[in-house]
Amino acid sequence: MSGLPDYEPPRLIAIEGPIRVGKTTLADFLADRLHAERLRDIENNPFLGDFYQEKPGAAFAAQLYFLVHRFHQYQALDLASTARRVVVSDYLFDKDKVFANLNLSDLELALYDEYFALLAEQVPIPDLVIYLQAKPETLRRRIEKKNVPIENAISDDYLESVVKAYEHFFFHYHSSDLLVIDTSEIDFVGRSEDLDELLARLKQPVKGTQYYLPLGSRRGATETEGNG
Repeated sequence: MSGLPDYEPPRLIAIEGPIRVGKTTLADFLADRLHAERLRDIENNPFLGDFYQEKPGAAFAAQLYFLVHRFHQYQALDLASTARRVVVSDYLFDKDKVFANLNLSDLELALYDEYFALLAEQVPIPDLVIYLQAKPETLRRRIEKKNVPIENAISDDYLESVVKAYEHFFFHYHSSDLLVIDTSEIDFVGRSEDLDELLARLKQPVKGTQYYLPLGSRRGATETEGNG
């Protein structure tokens, strides 16, 4: 397959979605095909263990740790320094607020919002966001298959809340062009045709908010467009 895309590519692509939806895998594939710089989300937040065990104050500490470290990563990109450089990130900076709204008390959220407002205005906005969706039961199966102890501690109720929070966030998201992909029936690793179909789609521009399913999953359904 030839390199992608046929048109001038977006310079900053962010891939988003709940845990085990496939963000990192897809970002790795895209960065390889686009010969792009790879931006990876923080994985070693020292407060996450206490957060999943619901220890007092751990949610706020974990959220601030993510916020500061994600800010430093995005700020270090300096996109203006290299005009044609492409960056693929496996997270969107704005997603930090998804979890803040979900996990923090009203007082904690008020303080967090002040820090977020100061930092967010200094972070570049992606040209394209790819939002990966999956049903909670699909994500649970993937969590169990991966078998990471800290992830196994995530309750079904919390996992469902995360999925709903992402859906609400991206329903109202208009800052970038957005491609929404339901991954419940997609396997980028096990089925190369799923990846090839998506890469073929990304050789064409995404304008506004668009929804996509591979041909094998949608059985002839057509891609649709909407307002979010």
